Amino acid sequence: VWDTGNRTMIGRAIASQCGATFFNISASSLTSKWIGEGEKTVRALFGVARTRQPAIIFIDEIDSLLTARSDGEHEASRRMKTEFLLQMDGAGTSKDERILVVGATNRPQELDEAARRRFVKRLYIPLPDQEARSALLTRLLRSQPHELNESAIASVALRTVGYSGADMYSLCAEAALVPVRELGSSLQTISADAVRPISEDDFTTAVKTVRSSVAHSELNAYLLWNQQYGSFPATESEIYPNPDSNTHQ
Repeated sequence: VWDTGNRTMIGRAIASQCGATFFNISASSLTSKWIGEGEKTVRALFGVARTRQPAIIFIDEIDSLLTARSDGEHEASRRMKTEFLLQMDGAGTSKDERILVVGATNRPQELDEAARRRFVKRLYIPLPDQEARSALLTRLLRSQPHELNESAIASVALRTVGYSGADMYSLCAEAALVPVRELGSSLQTISADAVRPISEDDFTTAVKTVRSSVAHSELNAYLLWNQQYGSFPATESEIYPNPDSNTHQ
């Protein structure tokens, strides 16, 4: 279970550390309205993975692929899900097979029960903490002219409790636009070097418009699901941001 943002990069990191072939698959690439086509695509995917093993099959938004089955579900979708689950059962059963299926979702409660059982490790990856947000800011600002020192970056990180990785990216983009907007119409006649560096005040302005995109109700759902099905427990302090630290002032 991942929070919003940067899930594919985690999958790539896993493959890189394992020295494995990385397959980044979307649900739409496996589905088809024609009966039989979805199963063929799934079989082809696992077949190619076996020839390129060790392999990692990473599926983002896996809930859209393996959502809970229902009586009114299209026959093609139902058969494709069944084939995928059968292929998952087969992957790794032989000592010669080295295929790992990794799924990411921010709606784990919508997964089919049979699919949930096959993902034997169910990990909750929380929103970035203050240290992680500081590291994200440092990395995102690395290619931009700015005047934020380590203390200023830590201050911005403290004011962005509850932000996802994608939120931090949007925040930096908004802060970078503040000096540009100050130039108004003169922007067309000056060079890029004339734009002043990004300052901490620009982030103060940016946090007023770029807010956390993760609702408290979502965190409630993650906590409940993790308590019921997670491989490792997560405390409320790990999931819920401290509202007193996030002033957005």
